[in-house]
Amino acid sequence: QVQLVESGGGLVQPGGSLRLSCVASGSISSIYAMAWYRRAPGKQREFVADITNGGNTDYADNVKGRFTISRDDAKITVYLQMNSLKPEDTAVYYCNVQTQIGVNYWGKGTLVTVSS
Repeated sequence: QVQLVESGGGLVQPGGSLRLSCVASGSISSIYAMAWYRRAPGKQREFVADITNGGNTDYADNVKGRFTISRDDAKITVYLQMNSLKPEDTAVYYCNVQTQIGVNYWGKGTLVTVSS
């Protein structure tokens, strides 16, 4: 059984910071990439950032320069450092793991609310 558990969400003021964590457990095959997605109210899930097995990173244009994705291979954990948060960042953030054989796993999400 594979399980991804996100944590670190909460209520923050505009301009504030949060660090999200996602810990994976279970028998996961070789990982190709780990990623963060989010779903804002009334919108579909969208890509936020990912990091590949080789360490390459990619970010959505609207978070570049503000968010940083990183990982800890020993703990099978991925992080998302979010700085300069804006109200439009309000969303449920989901952790995603992609394996080299094409299997995707998803967490249940953690809510980030950016508001005064």
